[in-house]
Amino acid sequence: MEISTPLAYAGDPREAADAVAALERAGLDAVWVAEAYGFDSPTIMGYLAARTEHMKIGAGILNVYSRTPALIAQTAAGLDAISGGRAIMGLGASGPQVVEGWHGKAYDKPLGRTREAIELTRRILRREVIDHHGITDMPRPGGLGKPLKILTKPVRAEVPLYVASLGPANVTMTAEIADGWLPTLFLPEKAHEVWGKPLAEGRARRDPALGPLQVVAGGLLAIGDDAAAARDLARPQIALYVGGMGAVGKNFYNDLAVAYGYEQEAARIQELYLAGRKKEAEAAVPDEFCELMSLCGPASYVRERVEVFRAAGVTMLNVIPVGPDPAGLIETVKGWL
Repeated sequence: MEISTPLAYAGDPREAADAVAALERAGLDAVWVAEAYGFDSPTIMGYLAARTEHMKIGAGILNVYSRTPALIAQTAAGLDAISGGRAIMGLGASGPQVVEGWHGKAYDKPLGRTREAIELTRRILRREVIDHHGITDMPRPGGLGKPLKILTKPVRAEVPLYVASLGPANVTMTAEIADGWLPTLFLPEKAHEVWGKPLAEGRARRDPALGPLQVVAGGLLAIGDDAAAARDLARPQIALYVGGMGAVGKNFYNDLAVAYGYEQEAARIQELYLAGRKKEAEAAVPDEFCELMSLCGPASYVRERVEVFRAAGVTMLNVIPVGPDPAGLIETVKGWL
């Protein structure tokens, strides 16, 4: 099992890069750079490539609506070149709020777009001449374009492509064709119940040449006798996603909370959040939800939590270290892996 951390949406990216460089020295294997509707991910990833030496640098995630498949492939090739082969491309469909509200694109065919982006990215990185017609036409029919191949030679013909997915059909597709899976709000004790069947169906159709599906998940990390209180720091994120990332009846994270067994709680969190009562929404998040998606407590307890995540199939533990010595926390957990 490897260990990684997500980069925050906001804040000074240069300060964040300093922190990540210190975590790399402590043994961090990878960093995931979010985008949403903040700073674009590739710019920050390029800066991190210059500030680090060994760690993998992942997009967490690029949505498949705001960039063409060709641009996704070009970005993968460019980041892989400047990082010396350390890029990971996290892709996903995001959701209507971001795709329609921020990018002004219709939120249609999310699975088809993701599948096509993966297929075309792999073909482009192999320097194939692209003549493809589907959701995206390359070249566009009736225009002046012609089939092309990427001008530059990629460092690797296969940059790992991970997918952020939650719904059964999307998770099945991820297990079938992606190099890795980036689930959100992952509760290891409940994961098999929610995703066991979709994952099994996808793996049954998986090309053995892809190797095993990699799984990236984790949560807040704090070690100490009083560290359990750090779990409460998960409340704003859970409330934001379950309550605010979508409309009533169209919120994938709310659907996930329901699938976990928190139907009444999910409805209440969403009601409060959409009414602007965010603190009350945070308070309505079940204590169990916070505990199961965290690794906070005495060292022996946290070590047990690591093994629970491992048993749930996690191959890269993605943690947010909390406390005065983040590097020390990473070094400690790295020693257990």
